[in-house]
Amino acid sequence: FLFNNAKVAVLGAAGGIGQPLSLLLKNSPLVSQLTLYDIAHTPGVAADLSHIETRAQVTGHIGPDQLGAALKGCEVVVIPAGVPRKPGMTRDDLFNTNASIVATLTDACARNCPEAMLCIISNPVNSTVPIASEVLKKHGVYNPNRVFGVTTLDIVRANTFVAELKGLDPARVNVPVVGGHAGKTIIPLISQCTPKVEFPVDTLTALTGRIQEAGTEVVKAKAGAGSATLSMAYAGARFTFSLLDAMNGKEGVVECSFVRSEETECKYFSTPLLLGKHGIEKNLGLGKLSAFEEKLVADAMGELKGSIKKGEDFVLNMK
Repeated sequence: FLFNNAKVAVLGAAGGIGQPLSLLLKNSPLVSQLTLYDIAHTPGVAADLSHIETRAQVTGHIGPDQLGAALKGCEVVVIPAGVPRKPGMTRDDLFNTNASIVATLTDACARNCPEAMLCIISNPVNSTVPIASEVLKKHGVYNPNRVFGVTTLDIVRANTFVAELKGLDPARVNVPVVGGHAGKTIIPLISQCTPKVEFPVDTLTALTGRIQEAGTEVVKAKAGAGSATLSMAYAGARFTFSLLDAMNGKEGVVECSFVRSEETECKYFSTPLLLGKHGIEKNLGLGKLSAFEEKLVADAMGELKGSIKKGEDFVLNMK
């Protein structure tokens, strides 16, 4: 069964990330059906995208009663739904709003496309991935190899910033980023960068800090008009295309993602993953870390465990 006839749903398709993400997915030959869901504006977004001269058939679905139809038969579901950060907010400040949005949408996935790959973009990812997982468990359809927290933007940023510092083509740079997707839980493994790069410790410290706070850099620059949407849409599309390629049988597709994990004492952790026809083929783990990176991992554990537990408890206490 080839997935170059993939049916892909975007939940939150009319939002700041959802619209450019939907555009990038519509532009891909890997997608044959693209269903767009949101609580408003999706018929217009779908009508607009449907005129693009690529083969993906686009449909728009609006409101909770049309959510099931958007999800029926989907192989991949991408979830950028929720509210973005404003200046002064942490990703965790979004928890109260976005937790219930992700729980509701995942519940609909469990009912309508229980075998689909779930790509979760909605922040705080460190909590929303455990939320989605626990909701799927409640329905008895949880498969840890099919639930992904999309951290790709951290990798994209690390690649870009390293390339800028070294005068390299960013398309040729690959920096694995592990841990989570917020502040100090974002751990770039510069020592594992290809091509090999070296930085003095002060540069390395500043570079690591910039990668960790790059989202906040954009939130500040947008001055109240939202958070990273265009670069996030690019990163979300990159991850989705990698997943579709792997589902199509392409060999050697590796992406980092925040998933259920046995690699550390954290229940969920992002590491490089070999993707395959059924999602995660193999967790490639942390690899060899420098002393600097070992410390970053140790320093991230407390916050990461707390965010994971917060997500799990949310589902536990749901009515």
